[in-house]
Amino acid sequence: MLRVAVVGSGPSGCYTAQSLVQQDPDVVVDVLDRLPCPYGLVRYGVAPDHEKIKSLQNNLRTVLEHERVRFLGGVQIGPGGVPSTRLRELYHAVVYCVGAATDRHLGIPGEDLPGSWSATEFVSWYSAHPDSVDDGFVRGARSAVVIGVGNVAVDVTRMLARGTAELAPTDMPHAALSSLAASRIIDVSMVGRRGPSQARFTTKELRELGTLPDTDVTVDPRDLALDPAHLDPSGLPAAQRRNVEVLRGWAGAPSRDSRHRIRLRFFLRPVELLAEAGRVGAVRFERTVPDGRGGVTGTGRYEDIEAQLVLRSVGYRGVPLEGLPFDTATGTVPHLAGRVLREGLVAPGEYVAGWIKRGPTGVIGSNRSDAKETVTSLLEDAGVLVRRAVPEEPLTALRSAGVEPVEWSGWQAIERAEAALGASLGRGVVKLPDWESLLIAAHDDVV
Repeated sequence: MLRVAVVGSGPSGCYTAQSLVQQDPDVVVDVLDRLPCPYGLVRYGVAPDHEKIKSLQNNLRTVLEHERVRFLGGVQIGPGGVPSTRLRELYHAVVYCVGAATDRHLGIPGEDLPGSWSATEFVSWYSAHPDSVDDGFVRGARSAVVIGVGNVAVDVTRMLARGTAELAPTDMPHAALSSLAASRIIDVSMVGRRGPSQARFTTKELRELGTLPDTDVTVDPRDLALDPAHLDPSGLPAAQRRNVEVLRGWAGAPSRDSRHRIRLRFFLRPVELLAEAGRVGAVRFERTVPDGRGGVTGTGRYEDIEAQLVLRSVGYRGVPLEGLPFDTATGTVPHLAGRVLREGLVAPGEYVAGWIKRGPTGVIGSNRSDAKETVTSLLEDAGVLVRRAVPEEPLTALRSAGVEPVEWSGWQAIERAEAALGASLGRGVVKLPDWESLLIAAHDDVV
């Protein structure tokens, strides 16, 4: 029997576990996660109003309920937890599927002012990630600037303009729902340094902005005019062409008397966050123009956009894992078809899948083929890996080291507690937002 530990229970971890048990009947898998809850970014990264994407949890649940797969939550790997070297002693193979745990910074003056956050921090707050804190994201703000033009930027822009009536049926934590309901933010500007034909959002996400109740969406025609593909987008790939067509439909549209106004701006590069009364008060942008090589160049002309809340959404980045090699240039673990490389040589029994393997690219479904490649490599090595003696029951060794994992029954207890919380509030399922409430619920054996 080949014993494999998969570190991370998001899509890449679940797809890795699924591929392992499907391809080899002699494999058993423990899926370990730092959090007591499974599903990774599907639970803590997908916007609460995107119920269709969130329903992917049902597919991942099927994997984690497989008879040869076991979920072990609340298990920290690395500093303060189980060392990676010890994990290798307990399993024939370890696959790290830990994603990209941090966000990229702008690297401009004023970025650390109060009121300036990463979109990741904002998403974690309204998604009830237990590491997040309520630091008054929207409190006292009248206008917001979202820097970036990808799907995460669209998500946070939409959340700032969503009404309570649309968010109350979701699993958004009650404190976040109450804060957004009390928000005084009227204007939201989503800003990109390049042109509309180079934006990274998908057309489906973009169009959603135009369906928000009591919300006026506009695009500055002058921004569109700077893009060479504006007048004739027919030569663009289909996705970019559809984006430009949607944006053209919003350009120059007359303003309506709406509760929220969303402005999409392009060819503006952030150069400084300006302070007002000890916190961010505006963002200074430099006007850019296409450089003819797919990039942009600055013009020396500047524009300030008022904002008491600034959310940067300029990409994710992997962080080094204790005991594993790390490529600082790419933010990934060096590998060969998923096999971890140490100084250019394959490290037996160590593998990677997902964003820590390939970088923060692709969509959720991209993790399936990525995981399959890694699993193919692992199973090719299985004949050698299985010769090494490992404990019959790694969970016993983990417990003897003081680790008390949240097993699947504990996660089911959390689900019951979240359903009960929602019922008490007159809502559907409502997420528990902090470590204490999650762990109390996980260890509640009352059915």
